[in-house]
Amino acid sequence: MINELGHFALILAFAVAIVQALVPLIGAHKGWRGWMAVGEPAASAQFLLIAVSFAALTHAFVVSDFSLKLVWENSHTDKPMLYKVTGVWGNHEGSMLLWVLILSLFGAAAAWFGGALPPRLRARVLSVQAWIGVAFLAFILFTSNPFLRLAEAPFNGKGMNPLLQDPGLAFHPPFLYLGYVGLSMAFSFAVAALIEGRIDAAWARWVRPWTLAAWIFLTIGIALGSWWAYYELGWGGFWFWDPVENASFMPWLLAAALLHSAIVVEKREALKSWTILLAIMAFGFSLIGTFIVRSGVITSVHSFASDPQRGIFILAILAFFVGGALTIYAFRASAMQAKGVFSMISRETALVVNNILLAVAALVVFVGTVWPLVAEMFFGRKLSVGAPFFDQAFTPFMVILALILPVGAMMPWKRARLGRVLRSLVPAFVLALAVAGLAWAVESGNSLLALVATFLGSWLVFGSMTELWQRAGRTPARLKRLPRADWGKAVAHSGLGVTFIGVGLLLAGQVENIRVAQLNEPFTVDGYEITLTKVEQVKGPNYMSQMGTMVVKRDGKLVATMHPEKREYPVQRMPTTEAAIHTTPLEDIYLVIGDPQKDGGYAVRTYIKPFADWIWAGAIIMALGGLLSLSDRRYRVAAGARKTRAMPGHATPAE
Repeated sequence: MINELGHFALILAFAVAIVQALVPLIGAHKGWRGWMAVGEPAASAQFLLIAVSFAALTHAFVVSDFSLKLVWENSHTDKPMLYKVTGVWGNHEGSMLLWVLILSLFGAAAAWFGGALPPRLRARVLSVQAWIGVAFLAFILFTSNPFLRLAEAPFNGKGMNPLLQDPGLAFHPPFLYLGYVGLSMAFSFAVAALIEGRIDAAWARWVRPWTLAAWIFLTIGIALGSWWAYYELGWGGFWFWDPVENASFMPWLLAAALLHSAIVVEKREALKSWTILLAIMAFGFSLIGTFIVRSGVITSVHSFASDPQRGIFILAILAFFVGGALTIYAFRASAMQAKGVFSMISRETALVVNNILLAVAALVVFVGTVWPLVAEMFFGRKLSVGAPFFDQAFTPFMVILALILPVGAMMPWKRARLGRVLRSLVPAFVLALAVAGLAWAVESGNSLLALVATFLGSWLVFGSMTELWQRAGRTPARLKRLPRADWGKAVAHSGLGVTFIGVGLLLAGQVENIRVAQLNEPFTVDGYEITLTKVEQVKGPNYMSQMGTMVVKRDGKLVATMHPEKREYPVQRMPTTEAAIHTTPLEDIYLVIGDPQKDGGYAVRTYIKPFADWIWAGAIIMALGGLLSLSDRRYRVAAGARKTRAMPGHATPAE
């Protein structure tokens, strides 16, 4: 009964989404306030109905209702409760239901908190958001129904992919979807503004909080995915330029560019066309990511094993929304004339350069990701584009971006004196050189990468601190009175610097050792004495584990006792590697145990990874910076003053 209720709620949400897509749009065109007002209750109703449907599916997983095909294929009675719940979105159908739940949540949030928006713009935003909902609800109901029944309920299920049975990956998809789907709001605002023919500073002020929220969620989601790959897959890496990793990284880059270009629209009413285009493309790349994950056209360790027909449906959705938006964009291009004029040396120019670098970097990642598919389709050649291409093609843009970022942030609007800005940054430059010199000395002068990465990261951190100091008029007491957005920007830029340092020092200084370790025979790696003392069989909730006990010492003193595992999941008949990691602020000791060898002993991989956790610390700092900016009062009030200036009973100027 609960499953049927969930299915019926999903069908009803589809009907409500159609009403929300049509009625407010017609009302905005005709100027009928009653019709425009339909969007708000419809958005709330759509969210509540999809929430009921999602709750029904969650209940089926929690109680192990194997009469549902989806539960049978992705759950098992022996699974821990956490993974029964996360099994809801650990598959194609359930993850798409989570996708539309988040989509409807953003639409409902626009209805709940969009009181400051002009009625016509709000109606059009909710309508465009509903059109996206109609498309994906149709996709779920007609191709990916999570409530399909089995004729006879089995006694037990097939279980979930063991790689997904991990806390890190349990929370990674929801955050990633909040970022992916959050960009739909920027898209809806862009299309609504194009239909209305009005893009101004108020529009930019409204669209920035939604974009910033999506960027924060994407940052957290990407960091969680990177962290999961680092410790769960046993490869010892944090980023592999996998197609699905790239699918989340491209919207992140474009969202960062959109945030910065929207500032120019808000402050100077320039870059209007470019900002609208970025809003369209950022969500477009989110849809491309959805296509890559679910179509099966590109092989990835992260992707869902879905049939190509579903991929064609998603491709049609992508073509309809992005193609339609670009068509409207082409017709409205003449109405988006820039008003602000600025010189070549100004903050506006710096933000333009910032946008170009981020957009081209996203294009490089896109080309590297889809080129194997293009080569196979059109040239009949099977190619693999790996890390060397991305490292060489992508890195230069990030180096240039890091170099100019502190300088651009310090420049005033409209016209700047470059010499004055550079002089104020001399202390930051000297400090960054000193830190880079220290890293060079520690690395014994063997790695240029460590020198460059440490300099760039320190330059970003000290440059951000200098900017705050300058904005406070070099007065400590005034630092507290700075807007939160200023603090947020400085913290986010500093977080990027911390990640630069972590990536550079990790790649430059990591040590890898692969050997056969005999029981109670110590071996040395990078000054650590490591001894495999025993290997035992341990029974887990739904797996059997070959667990090693390894003692790590340095200079005769105990550092850690570590327990790497190799697990076997009998239901799925699939082995997984569970690395043991001992973390300190300066480095990780990373141990992986393999199969027993014929001549005795076990295959063991040992990694010493300096500054590994700085990578994720930097991502956390970036997200915190975004949250600080989002908490700024100017975001919360948006353009409320504009609405209150309208006379009672009369339309606002934006109507």
